[in-house]
Amino acid sequence: MKFSNSFQARIASVLILLLVVVVGALYFSVKAATGVAVQNQLREELGVGGRVFEQLLAVRGRQLHDAVQVLAADFGFKDAVASGDQETIRSALANHGARINAGTVMLLGLDGSLQVSTDERIDADSVSRLALQMHERQGQGAQVFLLPIDGEVFLLVEATVNAPLPIARVVMGFHVDEELAQELRGLTHLELTLVSIEQGRPVGWISTLPAALHERLREEILEQRLDSGSRLLEAGGQRYLGEWRTLASGPDYQVLALLHKSVDQAEAAFAPLDHDILLIALAAFFGSLLGALLLARSLSQPVRQLAQVAERVGQGDYQTAIEVRRSDELGSLAQALRRMQGDIAERERQLAHNALHDPLTGLPNRTLALERLGSAITAARPTALLHFGIANFRTLHESCGADGADLCLQQFSRRLQATLRPGDSMARLVADEMLLLLENSDSDSAVAAADKLQQMLLKPMQIGSLSVVLDCAIGIAAFPAHGETPEELLRRAAIALQDAAQQPGRLQVYQQGSDAAHQRQVNLVRDLRHAAQNGELLLYYQPKLDIRAGRVTAAEALLRWVHPQYGMVSPGEFIPLAERTGSIQILTTWVIEEAVRQLHEWNQRGLRLQVSLNISADDLVNRGLAEQVGQLLARHGVAAEQLVFEITESAMMQDPQLALEVLHSLRACGIHLSVDDFGTGYSSLAQLKRMPVQELKIDQSFIRDLDEHSEDAVIVRSTIEMSHSLGLKVVAEGVEYSYILDLLRRWNCDTAQGYLINKPLPPAQFESWVRQPLSSTLATEH
Repeated sequence: MKFSNSFQARIASVLILLLVVVVGALYFSVKAATGVAVQNQLREELGVGGRVFEQLLAVRGRQLHDAVQVLAADFGFKDAVASGDQETIRSALANHGARINAGTVMLLGLDGSLQVSTDERIDADSVSRLALQMHERQGQGAQVFLLPIDGEVFLLVEATVNAPLPIARVVMGFHVDEELAQELRGLTHLELTLVSIEQGRPVGWISTLPAALHERLREEILEQRLDSGSRLLEAGGQRYLGEWRTLASGPDYQVLALLHKSVDQAEAAFAPLDHDILLIALAAFFGSLLGALLLARSLSQPVRQLAQVAERVGQGDYQTAIEVRRSDELGSLAQALRRMQGDIAERERQLAHNALHDPLTGLPNRTLALERLGSAITAARPTALLHFGIANFRTLHESCGADGADLCLQQFSRRLQATLRPGDSMARLVADEMLLLLENSDSDSAVAAADKLQQMLLKPMQIGSLSVVLDCAIGIAAFPAHGETPEELLRRAAIALQDAAQQPGRLQVYQQGSDAAHQRQVNLVRDLRHAAQNGELLLYYQPKLDIRAGRVTAAEALLRWVHPQYGMVSPGEFIPLAERTGSIQILTTWVIEEAVRQLHEWNQRGLRLQVSLNISADDLVNRGLAEQVGQLLARHGVAAEQLVFEITESAMMQDPQLALEVLHSLRACGIHLSVDDFGTGYSSLAQLKRMPVQELKIDQSFIRDLDEHSEDAVIVRSTIEMSHSLGLKVVAEGVEYSYILDLLRRWNCDTAQGYLINKPLPPAQFESWVRQPLSSTLATEH
């Protein structure tokens, strides 16, 4: 019953959640649409109200226009103006203004000066603004405009007095007051606020808004939020959508009309709709909830029965009959459970086998091998482990494909199985690695057996149309001589296999102490990826002497690693590890960045040198190398010719075509290229001719013991002459004695590098040394 209730609760919860989502989405969608409709309606009403307000002003303006035209055309008034009769002018202005209930009437000179005014509040600022407005409208006839005067807004119209030439201007205006605002409110049901702003302060103020909103509106005006457009005004629980219109403006004043409409009143019209939708949603929710509970109840009984059957299947009972007989999905589930009972029984048998065997070869896997080795150790039976690895498996995989490699492994396993004695066993560990357990054998007998197996495995295998020969390495460890636990023995056999892969005979017995060396390699590989970011890498610089000029013009950057545990680690140790584990490009990137940064510093201090760097075979297949280096040089402002990349002949052999493409792209950037360790590789002179290099570096094995009459002398002289004929410069490395330098100078070698010049130095020491006179800094002869 507990399961039934839980199942019912889950179904009901899911359906309730769906209903809540649907009803909520419907309700809030309607609310959102209502809000949009309200906003659109309010904006439309504000737009209509604005146009009505403009029409009211236009009507008042036309009244003023007619009156001012009558006054300007009156003969008596013209005569008074022409004669300068102030009293007659004042009387005429007052009488005409009173006829139409004008708020102010004034006479201005043609220069904009005030002559006569019926309103004593007209001051110099008001006259100046008025004159500016009339000047801007000069030549346009009678014009209507708004102007703040003494904190109040006036609608003004001006006309020119002609007798017959213009002699003055008469201006007449209505006071825009509360009455106009109330009239607009009665026509449009909108609230009007008329504000005149002088010197950044709201001076004039007429508003039909509730008093609670006045302060908030003043704050917005003081915040200079005067741009036209609609906005929401909210204070004291009241919300009004407003539209601001600039009616008039000048250098130090503005007249704004602010139209507002209550949002709450507009939303009240939609309240019945929200109420009806909420009732409909609640009715649908409770009706669906009742249906969900009934559905959950109808499903709980058969599901409980099926759950009981599944529980018995989980306990290993695959024979219990399933009584559920239905034609719906639950009936299909019952049939699936019946089939599952038989399938699980078969699968358990298969899984039990697969858990301990390799699916490709059918051999025991690592787990079963360790179990059998553990049994031998428990019984104290001497046992030897032969750990096989196929050194050329990657090549086989590339040449034969994945299917061919699998066939090769199957033939390999069958050959080894054919040699097993009673009590021996064999397992496949991973990929190309196999393990042979020879019981009652020590390391000496294991070596003899391994040697015979190697001879057998040298026979070619036929994989399709290909005949392949396996290059097998064998590592040997024995119990009890090399370990007391299965894991320890297997680990030491793997270490012996790694050592065997480096031996010509491809056979190695575990040597005491190899664990420490192996662990050191593991630690170095692990820490190498983080050495750069941990600040453990350094660049030393070995000077290169321009033999003809007799001065140092270049240096080779040599990488050093100060490990926090092992101290200074030799490049000969960690560089091969980096190449084998794929970390070499991380090191190359750091070396290039550090060398370019150092060149930038030296350039700034007036020391201009050329620096050589070594790049690996992995770097020569990186098509993006030239672009990366180019961006780095541009960022530091270092010339490309200050950088020399040294490549070995053997590095070119991995992918010669792609390597040449990368070299040409580097050369196109202006970077110099040099062939390093010349004479020790396997490339031909034709390959050298194709490479876009400018320099050739003779390996130190030809230089270190150089004698004028030795075979090395013939090789070195020939190499120098050949390189010069190809347009290449020659660098001799490993120069340790002054007589060798003399020979190189006689043979026209370009550059010398070695301990005679100086050993590799940290950047600061190198800079200090290179700035000293060369004759006093040559290293002593070794």
